[in-house]
Amino acid sequence: MADGHRYPVHTYPNPLSSTGAPTDQTADGIFLNSLLTHLVAAHPSSHTNTKSPNHGSASHNQRGMYGQNHQQGHNSRINGAPGRQQAMPMLYNFQQQSAHAHQAHAQHHQGIQQDHGGASIMGHSAFSSGVLPNASPFSASNLQNGHASASRGTQPQQITEHWAEQLRLHKEADRAHATMTEQHQPHFYARLKAAENRGIGGGALGAGESGPSVDGEDDRRRPWSLEKANKRQDWYNLDMSGQGLRVLAPPLFAYEFLQELYIASNRLTYLPAEIGRLRHLRHLDASNNLISDLPPEVGMCTNLRSLYLFNNQIRDLPSEFGSLYRLDMLGIEGNPLDPSLKQEIMGGDTKSLVNRLLLKAPVPIPPVDRKPVIVQEDVSSSLERVKILTWNILCDKFATTTLYGYTPPSALSWDYRKERILQELHERDADILCLQEIATDVFRDFFSPELAQDGYKGVHWPRPKAKTMAEKDAQAVDGCAVFYKASKWILLDKQLLDYANIAINRPDMKNQHDIFNRVMPKDNIGLICFFESRQTGARMIVANTHLAWEPTLPDVKLVQTAIMMENITRLAEKYARWPALKDKKMIQAPLDEGEERADVPEPGPSQEYRNNTDIPLLVCGDYNSTYDSSVYELLSMGRVSPNHNDFGDHQYGSFTRDGVEHPFSMRSAYVHLNGTPEELSFTNYVPDFAEVIDYIWYSTNTLEVVSLLGPPDRDHLKRVPGFPNYHFPADHIQIMAELVIKARKDKKAVQEPDFGSGSGDRRG
Repeated sequence: MADGHRYPVHTYPNPLSSTGAPTDQTADGIFLNSLLTHLVAAHPSSHTNTKSPNHGSASHNQRGMYGQNHQQGHNSRINGAPGRQQAMPMLYNFQQQSAHAHQAHAQHHQGIQQDHGGASIMGHSAFSSGVLPNASPFSASNLQNGHASASRGTQPQQITEHWAEQLRLHKEADRAHATMTEQHQPHFYARLKAAENRGIGGGALGAGESGPSVDGEDDRRRPWSLEKANKRQDWYNLDMSGQGLRVLAPPLFAYEFLQELYIASNRLTYLPAEIGRLRHLRHLDASNNLISDLPPEVGMCTNLRSLYLFNNQIRDLPSEFGSLYRLDMLGIEGNPLDPSLKQEIMGGDTKSLVNRLLLKAPVPIPPVDRKPVIVQEDVSSSLERVKILTWNILCDKFATTTLYGYTPPSALSWDYRKERILQELHERDADILCLQEIATDVFRDFFSPELAQDGYKGVHWPRPKAKTMAEKDAQAVDGCAVFYKASKWILLDKQLLDYANIAINRPDMKNQHDIFNRVMPKDNIGLICFFESRQTGARMIVANTHLAWEPTLPDVKLVQTAIMMENITRLAEKYARWPALKDKKMIQAPLDEGEERADVPEPGPSQEYRNNTDIPLLVCGDYNSTYDSSVYELLSMGRVSPNHNDFGDHQYGSFTRDGVEHPFSMRSAYVHLNGTPEELSFTNYVPDFAEVIDYIWYSTNTLEVVSLLGPPDRDHLKRVPGFPNYHFPADHIQIMAELVIKARKDKKAVQEPDFGSGSGDRRG
């Protein structure tokens, strides 16, 4: 199913029955009718005067509801905006309230919406007028199932506002069920969505949202793609209620863009595990079915704001429900739910129940270890190998419950995560570690002494804003670090790249507004290290960087990458002329336990290089850029034109006048897995974003990939909504490559031919 396109009704797969067996009608007939009503909902003017043979005399009332009057009815919405609050005509033969009662209920319902946030997106608000009795839902006389009984003596039980709203929604679900079953009016919710769907056609994320940022959060962890978010999507809700369905077949879950799904008033006994594929769902109504068990995969739907399960047979909730940190309303009345769980939501609210499940969730079974993937076999043992790892470890100050509410607090705590990070670094045993989001005090007090036990030395720079802070605050500023095995490598040079400072001091940029308004406010950095191998004398440049995350700043990411490559080019020219180490014995390699100095092989002489592209180059880091970005294009192709779309109409000196280029032939190490079963589909994994944005780039003329660290266990991820968790301590995963330095192809000296020494011989 191609996202963002409307197809004729007959081209849709049939999700109603896995067997295709008819119930009261043929399965195809039911689904076509459902989709027809649903698609008409996207253009309600087309069915204003439609008469249904099943509705009989009710057609006149429907015309009043679905036609012009519906747009002016109580709480009707067009793209989520409240409509004018006027009295509605009779709705599905329910008795209309007096004008006074109608106005009072409208004011009350508005208050509920303000108090309950996300509940305003639900379809129930569109048909509440003329349905509820005059009594306030907060009064004891209006409570059902004996919940207003006295708790002590003759005093009534205290009813929370949240539970009162639960009971009100339960009553609405009962009335909707009666409408569909007794009056035989299916597609109940699709009709109510007609006004809301009028004129939609923007991003698949719904009206009012420009990306995965939720409820005003500082969503700095999710560099979503603007291009992908703006794909056209003409519908995002589907109503299959009141159809007598017993099974939901897999084709339904191909519509992964769905935000609202109505499957109420059917005969479903379970929800399939595939429900976890609908990661964009904000509202799911499965009320009035025969559901007794819920799959753990429901916990994957972390965008859910409302989940209605009224009048089923549910006794318990899976611990994975604790991942639904955005859930505002869990409709559970009418189920034989465990009393302790029911009391939690009655005495508190939905969020307190979700939090309880999150806190008590057991540690899941660990995934299968990530396996190395061999890229090239039969590599000569004489070639020097380099194993390099890059990882954004998620700085502690960014690991908040606001952004990572699906993560158990014990798994989100820094004390737990830092030990897991250290354990993984120890197990990978790479020669070079490129880490991002590592704070100064963490580098100094934890990772440096701990990794020193494995033979590492390290280089670290914080982001430039640390210079403007008090010393205590500056210690918590994150930055980039490079650790290296001191027994194998000698650090010859290190350089900091402060992108904003470099940009504002360039003669061609320092007077341009876009530099000051867009590039200068971002304090991203890069780090360049120049190494020499103790064993072979081969030299190598390693760069580590962390670029801006914002999807609205593709031009800034491109400028930062261009500055990085310019400086690598300049420094490589300097390093090509770097003098040889005349006496490596002055830089003694540390000895392992029990090792004698005589056992250490004699170091090789420093290798010489003719030009900057001859030196092996590795460029690592978190680029916050996907494969279709200008950053990727520049690094892989070596050039970006001055009129590239990512530049927009911004001016960046020679970059937007002449374009950007670099002289190196570079490739992302993980392209070797593309199109294979081991292909890496993401490096950053959170509920709203799963893409490859971290890279290991290498110079193809000097280095060759031998093996790569494979992807995480895919079966394990089917119940993991996002990282971090107990087994993945950061929201990024580490990537690692083992490479060999290619044999040098030095030009041999050209010998002059010997034609003899005397001119007389040539004459003769």
